[in-house]
Amino acid sequence: MNISGWQIAIIALLIILLFGAPKLPKLAKSLGQSMRIFRSEVRTMSEESKRNSSDPDSPDVSAEPSEDPRRDERAPVEGRVLNPNDPATERTRRTEREQPGDHR
Repeated sequence: MNISGWQIAIIALLIILLFGAPKLPKLAKSLGQSMRIFRSEVRTMSEESKRNSSDPDSPDVSAEPSEDPRRDERAPVEGRVLNPNDPATERTRRTEREQPGDHR
């Protein structure tokens, strides 16, 4: 795909119209920072890949899970599970609503 000079000029004009001239320096700075971060991450990934491929005896640390995924760190929930279709459940709900001292 060959882009000629007049096509680049039209694209630049559309960008100026869409974003406005005052916002363009900020946009260019942000784009430059993003590209710099992207390049450094790609470089880091390629260095890690080369390091891992050159040393086949070293264990792959990323393949080992850091912790047990089945382990739940949250606090246990107190209460009970009720079946909404059970008539006893409706009686329990009514009884809980009618307890004295409970101001809802």
